[in-house]
Amino acid sequence: MDVSLDPATAEILEKRERTKKGALSRVRVFNSKTAELLSHHQVEIKQSFPKEGWVEEDPKEILQSVYECIERTCEKLTQLNIDISNIKAIGVTNQRETTLVWDKETGEPLYNAIVWLDLRTQSTVERLINKTPGRNKNHLKHKTGLPISTYFSAVKLRWLMDNVDKVHEAVVSHRAMFGTVDSWLIWCLTGGKSGGVHCTDVTNASRTMLFNIHTMDWDPELCKYDSCIPISGCLGDQSAALVGQMCFKDGQAKNTYGTGCFLLRNTGAKPVMSDHGLLTTVAYKLGRDKPACYALEGSVAIAGAVVRWLQDNLGIIGSSEELEKLAASVGTSYGCYFVPAFSGLYAPYWEPSARGIICGLTQFTNKSHLAFAALEAVCFQTREILDAMNQDSGIPLTQLQVDGGMTSNRLLMQLQADILCIPVVKPSMPETTALGAAMAAGAAEGVSVWSLNPEDLSEVTSEKFEPQINPEESEFRYARWKKAVEKSMNWETTEPVCNGETSIFSSVPLGFYIMGSMLMLIGAKYISGQCLYTYI
Repeated sequence: MDVSLDPATAEILEKRERTKKGALSRVRVFNSKTAELLSHHQVEIKQSFPKEGWVEEDPKEILQSVYECIERTCEKLTQLNIDISNIKAIGVTNQRETTLVWDKETGEPLYNAIVWLDLRTQSTVERLINKTPGRNKNHLKHKTGLPISTYFSAVKLRWLMDNVDKVHEAVVSHRAMFGTVDSWLIWCLTGGKSGGVHCTDVTNASRTMLFNIHTMDWDPELCKYDSCIPISGCLGDQSAALVGQMCFKDGQAKNTYGTGCFLLRNTGAKPVMSDHGLLTTVAYKLGRDKPACYALEGSVAIAGAVVRWLQDNLGIIGSSEELEKLAASVGTSYGCYFVPAFSGLYAPYWEPSARGIICGLTQFTNKSHLAFAALEAVCFQTREILDAMNQDSGIPLTQLQVDGGMTSNRLLMQLQADILCIPVVKPSMPETTALGAAMAAGAAEGVSVWSLNPEDLSEVTSEKFEPQINPEESEFRYARWKKAVEKSMNWETTEPVCNGETSIFSSVPLGFYIMGSMLMLIGAKYISGQCLYTYI
């Protein structure tokens, strides 16, 4: 029976498929003396996917979710007989590269926020790289610490200016305000169009590709290149996690497992430029007159997002807990390797043309093996970054401090220790990103309710996962993973053909398919001709 949907219903279903739950807004209240979490609330934010590779969030929904979290958290504090007037300061932490533009006169967003892992700017990135001497993606790295990549805010802003009429008009009439999510929230929370403060901090600014990490200021050349409670602290999410993990010494590192995976290593007061595909970023600057501290960073686009993909797109699990049970039921991937390059590959490759692959399948492979391979993929990507970091620093890490939502998966933590061949240390309180923002706010000049002196910091209880397999097995599995990564490269490009249209051969698999089909047809015609001649 042929069942067709009316256009309105079809549009609703299509929109529902393009809009899924994604990020979270969270509010956490801490005791500044003990670092105890007193109250919290969180709200999930929808992410929309208008086209393949595009990821957006509604700025108004982000703001409303923060208001809701504040209100509910304060209600919970009141129920605990805690006077909310005792709250001394607010810290803000955020996804660093997510970009938005709003009208300073109306206070209205001019387009959805473009999320950090969005790929729409790939052609912009390729065009910018083609303009550089030797087509060098690291042409600006000596100033920014970053390669030219879809990951960072400047190319997202360029796309908005070139493709959204409202943004272009607001820029021309000097009404446009550009910022990452911290800027939008702080502007709104401090008054909005009625005198709101438009600002950011150095950790977020250093991810725009417009900020000079040596002068600690916006760079003209880069820009040309295409309540009564004070908000006293602002840190990008990964910098906040570094502070929350109390990695204040040169050589200390942490890895955060969220939507993506982010390994930061404190390098002290001097920026260290990577020769192995890592980013040089500002770790934190905790005071107007305090020196900046720098970090080496390895960024992985897809970590926890692979769990959501298995749940929403393939439907093989109903929850993240179910993924752990499935993977644990087999204890092996049975030779199956999963490279989740849904948004290309970030560190250490910076290869936007890569796409996700699953290889090593046999008739024996089932969804449990795929679940195990997905968890291993997160660990292998971390191993690649850690190897690069050890090479750049010359001093191998002897253990890895971890945090983030995925660390509740004990199998993942054990796999990580096995694949790295070093212990993995997980704090008992995993909310280190929120803790870091609170610490920065509480330690601010004029607030001073939180001491960051090492002797004053509370000792954090933690759980340690020791490696349980021999190094030879770990190296064998890692070598197979590296082979799979090579297979994922160069699947997509936006290089145009001479008439300005995208060539069918810009997709490598499609190009091979068409060329192979043509050769088969020619061969068939040739063979047919030979057979006809023989019969005559």
